[in-house]
Amino acid sequence: MLFLKENLASRFVAGVALLLYGACMVYAEGETLFSNWAVSVAPGPTAGQLWVYSRGEVNQGVALLPLTLDASGKIKVGKSQVEPVDNEFAAVHYQTYADKLAERRRFPMEVAGDLGVVLPMFGLDEEDHFQEPRGFFSLKDAGVIPTPLDVPPSVESIEDPMDYAVSGFAYMQAKKTLNVARGCLGIVEYDISKGAGNPQIDQKILDKKSHKWEKLPLSGTVDFSKYLDVFDLEQNPETGDLWIATSQGLWRQPATGDIVSASKALEKERVTGVWIGGSPLQAIVETSSLNKGVMTGGLWRKVLGAKDDFKKVVFLDSAGAAQKKDIYDNADYTVTGVAFMGDKAYVGVWVAGGSVSGYLLLDSRGVRTHGKGVESTDPWLNDFETGVTDRDAIITAITKFPLNAKTMGLAVATDGNGISVSADSGKTWTPVLNRAKLGGNLGSVRMVPSVIVAGGESLVSYKVGKDSKITIEVFSYDMRRVRKIVSGAPRLADESRSTNAKEDFWDGLDDAGRPCTMGIYYVRVKDNHGHVGWGKVMSLGGGR
Repeated sequence: MLFLKENLASRFVAGVALLLYGACMVYAEGETLFSNWAVSVAPGPTAGQLWVYSRGEVNQGVALLPLTLDASGKIKVGKSQVEPVDNEFAAVHYQTYADKLAERRRFPMEVAGDLGVVLPMFGLDEEDHFQEPRGFFSLKDAGVIPTPLDVPPSVESIEDPMDYAVSGFAYMQAKKTLNVARGCLGIVEYDISKGAGNPQIDQKILDKKSHKWEKLPLSGTVDFSKYLDVFDLEQNPETGDLWIATSQGLWRQPATGDIVSASKALEKERVTGVWIGGSPLQAIVETSSLNKGVMTGGLWRKVLGAKDDFKKVVFLDSAGAAQKKDIYDNADYTVTGVAFMGDKAYVGVWVAGGSVSGYLLLDSRGVRTHGKGVESTDPWLNDFETGVTDRDAIITAITKFPLNAKTMGLAVATDGNGISVSADSGKTWTPVLNRAKLGGNLGSVRMVPSVIVAGGESLVSYKVGKDSKITIEVFSYDMRRVRKIVSGAPRLADESRSTNAKEDFWDGLDDAGRPCTMGIYYVRVKDNHGHVGWGKVMSLGGGR
């Protein structure tokens, strides 16, 4: 079971609830996504495909999602392949939303040759929390393969297992080797040159003084203070060099020769992320450290091949003037991912410990203010206020992918609003939500997810055949009305879904704002043409 916002005491209740409530499952055949709570998104095996990892209130899974761009520029969604993931493992850890450490607030997905797509894997610890690093998942042909990475006895001196959680990948195509960043355990070289079914595994730690790799001892006592933590990895696509983000500096390992410093300006910085791409080729780096409970962070950039060293990214106001204060640090941002499109970079961020998220659009001069929603959101942040999503939800990841041979698309994953896809470099976005085919004129009503806790959200999914005024009400099992969600709200006819995601959801509360008790609830949707549809949802109760 995977809960990022849950009260973990409800996990046992959820298990009992599923036994009592076989008719309302989170996953059903024909879903577009496994859930609207999308965590990671990455390019699929071919153009027009996306991998999406998402989790529901009581389950999780992956989808291989096909997308097409029609002649009018509209994005269409085809039939996806959806497969559940074993609930004994998760791709995110329990403390993700509360954790202030930047390297733990990302959900990296890497296209890795014959391994398909890879992402971290966590298991349950003794307290039943997903805080036990176990290795990584491989996704191929909508199949989910757990890939354990052993933890030798020499690691027993490390008190917090999360200190060696997987936080970054770099796949070296020429060597057919996946490099895995593992914090204080350095890296794992996962060599599949002899076949994905016969990997050669080498675990290395990086000496703090010599900056040379040493083999991780499998037994005895290791003084890890003499070695650098490795938080992220990236390959330079032009030279093949491996870039290494560490607890002290940014380093570069050429295809031949010794490891060298990649930046004098960053030699004393705690570098938690590195991304390389774009045209001209550039590197974007995040620095982040926690001192006495205070987070200090920075966003840096360098055009590769230029003589200049890394410099902090400039934030420009609506008049194009550079801001004197460090906006990145002041906002307490954490990078969730970077998508390079030509000379621009779409830098996904969210605020540590908060619900503010979106992306920064970085061009050759710096990050420009979009000039919208300045009273309610950061003027540099592209998010719900600027149309990236049609519902205010945390943006958890960002990627680019080929929509077709001519068009490069952008996709963001969100915690609550599925994914959003753009075919025009972020000018307009198309939301893609979890839904099976719906009948028109309220022929079918689906609640997504169909099991929630009080304070969560279940989207009321329906379709009307012509423009209508909609009333949505929730009834208890004995048909007592507990909540009116909307009354006479205008909704347009739509070929797939007429739901207004900003309004048409139930949060498990009654009209007085009190949590409804655990049980089955019926949701009635009526239009002004005499049509009525019914849906069903289960609340696990609880409070906010």
